[in-house]
This record gives sequence, structure tokens and C-alpha cells, in this order.
Amino acid sequence: MKAAQWDPVDLLCPQIYTSNKPQAQQKVVVNKVPKPIPGPGQFLVKLASASLCHSDLMSMALSHQEPVTIGHEGAGYIAEIHPSAENRGFRVGDAIGFTYLVNYCNECEGCAVHGNHCLTRKSRVQGFDEPGLFAEYAAVDATSCIVLPANLPPETSAPMFCGGITAFHCVDSCELQPGQWLVVIGCGGLGQLACQYAKAMGFKVVGVDINDEILGMVKAQGADAVFNSRTNADYAEAVKAFMDRGPNKGADAVAVFSAADAAYRSAPKLVKLGGVIMVAGLPKNGVTFDALDIARGTFRIKGDSTGIPSRIKKAIDFTAKHNINPEIEIHKSLDDVNEMVERMRKGELTKRQLVQFT
Repeated sequence: MKAAQWDPVDLLCPQIYTSNKPQAQQKVVVNKVPKPIPGPGQFLVKLASASLCHSDLMSMALSHQEPVTIGHEGAGYIAEIHPSAENRGFRVGDAIGFTYLVNYCNECEGCAVHGNHCLTRKSRVQGFDEPGLFAEYAAVDATSCIVLPANLPPETSAPMFCGGITAFHCVDSCELQPGQWLVVIGCGGLGQLACQYAKAMGFKVVGVDINDEILGMVKAQGADAVFNSRTNADYAEAVKAFMDRGPNKGADAVAVFSAADAAYRSAPKLVKLGGVIMVAGLPKNGVTFDALDIARGTFRIKGDSTGIPSRIKKAIDFTAKHNINPEIEIHKSLDDVNEMVERMRKGELTKRQLVQFT
């Protein structure tokens, strides 16, 4: 599949760029670039919304040779269909969401694990090595797309792609049965969605975070209990005492959505013998667990993410059926994105931030 081309005749559209060149300002600025043209197997999408994710900060920390448009969570309407993608059951005007990968075959053994592992093409990630979604238009692979249900409008659904899908997959992969316990560490945007998904699946949920305002939101969303790991030095014992499962017995699964090293250090204290620790948050220096604990089955380590396109429908159908929505903060201008980024860097956010396009 060829990369999307650029139409030099079409109107320019504003995008968000960040430059890491030493002489450049280390901030997000709004530029104008040509409107993309969909390549083989692609749609041109008119974005309705794009949302900010912590992974965008990872992109901004890279040494890009040229400015890169950030953003990998978006939803919108099909504006144009490449002739090679006309037989996929989509129509111009369809409201769609999509994952962040382009140029993967969706057929090989690698793609059966994740499109990042494509064995036949060099896949690219929007917002990293492919123009991102804080833009009026984007070219996306048809295989990444799903038509949105009526109660998930694209104007507010950007955070579902990839954050919401990741949260669903993580909870769904914890191997829990109704009535069992899940501890969610890191109750920001993804953690809040994970709490909602877990309650809809019939699980008991404990939220752990360092921000009382965020914990209050998670409690309002249905968490059975919440604990502040910063102000309560004995929170691990308090969590287990609340679950009241017997001497020192932890949760059936612990899902870590925080990127803090301390969050991962706390996970083994909170999970029961033989339970699952789910890796979702991405610390800068990776994660470390005691090899002896893993070898002798003290706990099991799993991970999940947006996964592969064929898994998206289950996540979106469940989301629509149970009317699960992220807490969002809506912005109407791309000019707001630099402030959005700075607030995320400072840890000031309690909701997912998105830009709506008109």
C-alpha cells in the first residue's frame, strides 16, 4: 500500500506540529499543510474530533527530522473513498472511528498479533512517523475503520480510539468472572473507562490514584472503593482489608494504567496469589518484575492495547450497549492544543481533552 499523497491544488488545512530541532521552540504550533489524498486501500476522513493521549508526549520527546503532526486518537466522517477500497461496505458520509496504524497488510502472522508487527510492510503510526490527527483531514487505512453506532457520535468519540479500546481489551483480558475483584491503578482517562467497563461486566472495582479529584470521579462512576496511594501510606493493606477476602488476599487482577514506576512497584502487593497483573501504562524506562515470582507463579503478567482491527467491533458494541462514555473536556480550536499539552505534562488533567472540528 502506498503512502497517502498530497494534493498541491487543494485548500490548505491547519494542523498541529511540534519541532524538536535545537533551534526551534519546544512547543506545539499551528501550521498549514496540504490536504491529504487517500492512497490505495484508504479513506479520506474529515475529522470531527481528535483527543490528546499521553503517548503524544512520547512522540514529542523524539528527535523528529521534520515537524510532525501529533495525535493518534480521532473520529470523523468519510469524505472520499479510494477506488480500491470501494468494496469494503463503507460509504461517503459514514461516521467512523479507526486505529492509528497505516500501511499494514492485516493478513500476515505479525498482523494477527498487532499491526506494528506486520511482516510484509513497514507499518507507520499516526502522530509518530505518519501525519497525525490534530488536523481537519487525514488519510486512514480502510481496514482500521469501523462505522460508529448512533449513540457514539464522532464529535465526542475520539478518546475511544485508542484509549477506550485499550481500556476495554485490558479489562476483558483479565480473565475475571462476575463478582471477582479488579484493582485499577491510575484512574485517569483510561482508568476511568476501565472502571466503567469492569462494572458493566459485573466485576468489583477498587481505584487507586494520587489525585482525590480523579478518585472522586471514579467513585461516582461506580467504583466500589477508592484509595489515595500518596496520602495513605498503608493503602495496600487498606485495599485488601476492604475486599475482606481473608488473610492478606489481594485482587483477582490488577490493571496498571499509570506510567509511574511506583504504580508498577505497588501492583504485586495488591494482587492475589496466582492473579493477573495487566500492563497498560508505559513507563519511560519499562517495567521490572521479580523473575522468581513469575517463575513460581506468584502472579502472571499480561498486557493489552488497541489490538488488531478484528477486535474493535466487540469493544465498540459493548461500549454502545452499556452507554459508556469518557469524561471529556471539549475545545473548539487547534490553538488550544499547546495549553492542553502543557497541562498534561504538569499532571493537571482529570478528563480526556479533545478538539472538535466544525
